[in-house]
Amino acid sequence: MQDSIKKFFSNKNTVTIIGIILCVIVLYIGYNTRISQKVSLTKVPYANQEIEPKTKITNDMISYMHVPAAFLVGSYYEKEEEIVGKYSQYNTKILEGSLFYKDLIIKASNLPNSAFLNVKEDETVVNYSVNMDSTYANSMRPDDVINIYFKAKSDDGTIMFGKFISNITILDVKDADGRHVFENTSEARTPAYMMFALPEDMHLLFRKAIYLSDSYEVELILVPNTQEVTKEDTVYVSSKDIQNFINDKTKMVSVDEILSSTSDKVTTDDKKADNSSTNNSSDKKDNS
Repeated sequence: MQDSIKKFFSNKNTVTIIGIILCVIVLYIGYNTRISQKVSLTKVPYANQEIEPKTKITNDMISYMHVPAAFLVGSYYEKEEEIVGKYSQYNTKILEGSLFYKDLIIKASNLPNSAFLNVKEDETVVNYSVNMDSTYANSMRPDDVINIYFKAKSDDGTIMFGKFISNITILDVKDADGRHVFENTSEARTPAYMMFALPEDMHLLFRKAIYLSDSYEVELILVPNTQEVTKEDTVYVSSKDIQNFINDKTKMVSVDEILSSTSDKVTTDDKKADNSSTNNSSDKKDNS
């Protein structure tokens, strides 16, 4: 048996034929495999509606369809859970029927001004100047809760000091170039601005306190909140005395007053212009 096998494979013609047959088999299998891969249908998610820029993607915006693999080009998401909760790019629409390509979708943290996403309608964002010292050696991070203390010199020269506003949540901390301080752990960035939101009445009070900084040596001090804060806890003014002090030293001007004064000024200017024109006309007549 062994001798017969050796004689069979020692025949060059036999070996050649076997080699050709094997090549044909390999080519046939490879060809069919490639064709199957191209023709076979793949289930992919797509946008079932037009999605505007900076829109949070939800489940109801996503449907599935079967597409020939040959039609799928580029880098795209294949699973719904990889898409939901992310946002469409800030400068691009996702058209109805389009796949969810990875360059069309970004995380909320990568959106410009992403800190504004969680701001309520009745709140105003404050961009407050800070440094390494006022942020406790850059230890104040987004989502941390802080309190603001107020220090000022009153008219009689006494120092007023106390907790001003409590339960403020930090939205973001940026450096002088507008970059997120904590987005890159491999690069040390120096805090220059802290962003947080205040209800409009407290925002106005906070702004007025800043405007008093020169006249009454007002200093606003950021302090980490060490007490437990729940979702039900809200931002509030901690001291009525400080609130009264600030309001007594400032005056709010309503929009109506500004518009009224502007209108009066315009009317006065118009009258002056008319009188000037009349006088000039009279002078010309006299000269003639």
